[in-house]
Amino acid sequence: MSAGGNAVDAAIAANAVLGVVAPDTCGLGGDLFALVHTPGRPAPMALNASGPAGSGAIAAELRDRGLDEVPLRSAWSVTVPGCADGWEVLLERYGTKPLSELLVPAIDLAVTGFAVSSELADSLRRIHPLIGGQGSSPALYPSGAAPAAGTRLTRPHLAETLRLLGAAGREAFYGGKVGEEITVATDGVITAADLERRSAQWVEPISIDVFGQRAWTIPPNSQGWLALAACWLFEQMDPPRDPEHPAFHQAAIEAYRSVAWERDELVSDPETAPIPAAHLADPDRLRSRLDRLFLDSTATWPAPEPAPGGTAYFCVRDGAGMGVSFIQSNFHGIGSGLSAGDTGVFLHNRGAGFNLTAGHPNEMSPGRRPLHTLAPSLWTEGDQLRLLLGTRGGQYQPQLLVQVATKLLWAGASGPQAQALPRWIVDGWGPGQEPRLHVESRMPAEVTGGLSRRGLDVHQADDWMPGWGPVSMIETDSSTAAGFADPRVSTAAATAP
Repeated sequence: MSAGGNAVDAAIAANAVLGVVAPDTCGLGGDLFALVHTPGRPAPMALNASGPAGSGAIAAELRDRGLDEVPLRSAWSVTVPGCADGWEVLLERYGTKPLSELLVPAIDLAVTGFAVSSELADSLRRIHPLIGGQGSSPALYPSGAAPAAGTRLTRPHLAETLRLLGAAGREAFYGGKVGEEITVATDGVITAADLERRSAQWVEPISIDVFGQRAWTIPPNSQGWLALAACWLFEQMDPPRDPEHPAFHQAAIEAYRSVAWERDELVSDPETAPIPAAHLADPDRLRSRLDRLFLDSTATWPAPEPAPGGTAYFCVRDGAGMGVSFIQSNFHGIGSGLSAGDTGVFLHNRGAGFNLTAGHPNEMSPGRRPLHTLAPSLWTEGDQLRLLLGTRGGQYQPQLLVQVATKLLWAGASGPQAQALPRWIVDGWGPGQEPRLHVESRMPAEVTGGLSRRGLDVHQADDWMPGWGPVSMIETDSSTAAGFADPRVSTAAATAP
């Protein structure tokens, strides 16, 4: 924002830059969600810029092939990318600068080059067998092998794609060469007609009163309501306000598990959702779960399997008080492994969020949006913005957000303290099974021992787990704002205007 503009302008410019330098997390081939707070307005605006399945995405055809799930790295897993649509819709309502100007920093980096981060170097090494033969890959592997950290890369084809998008808008992306190459890359699963229809739309956010604030998120097809519901249940359990007390973590774990088990049955395209979005985080619906939530023991619930992903979350607040909670993703690392020819665009695999169960609300079907892991949040008090909070982490996003929010807003930790305190991940449970809890090795022995005695199967993980974040935040009031970057990832950063 040193060149002027507002928080939305800055968010789009930052997203474009990240798509150049961190293609293993986000880019034009993926989707985005955003929550936008404007001063004096109690409720934020919520943008769902996730794309639908293509005309050829027919679940019965995959079932006839003997498949019971959408292949993760396949044309079937590619849905219409919503990012470019999302940028255009955001700018139509809030932008103060043309897209062509906002994309200049990203184009300059793609042309003049950037140094490969250690995270990108590791990622490119792992995915080389997956994407090495794609038309957009040579720029990422100039010597034919994965580049070392510090190597300078240029991405001229992506620069040209960004330049055309800035000059001519969505038609240059969905109706131009990129669109043609998407149809080719997906073997016609996504058609030109699919790409013509704008997918980004403004929706009513979900909210709940918790910790003396009102927390907001994106409704389904996002899983964001899980974090809000778990925070509310945590508060009702009234645990100790000490984040080094086992019962503090027990409350967060039990609250999250009590809602996570039903995610896959309730999150789907809004048109096919089994219950209204506003009911998901309704205290009247959640209250009955308190009968099974205790600070000294654990319950058994059904639950989904982990679904890790590659995502970029960031938040922006400008001097006028506008705030944006913004998340954009390719899903599983670089996504499907397919690129749109040599345009520099790698295609996400959000279609893997569908299932193939006949008649299910989340069954893969043309024009339908899949279950989405992206879960940004925005917190207000009255009409004042108080907190922008989000993370990458696939299925783990809600439980990461619950941990940071409870430390910050219940335990009273500072932003840096809430970022740095040890984290856990709980997964791998199902009907009749006990949950598996993985904790960073810095977690105090009194905590891990206490959780084990409460019935949790505790496992030690590495310390400062990069995949358990980065959780990013901006705390704000009417006159000041402070941002905090997660120490688990070297590429996370917080800057002041």
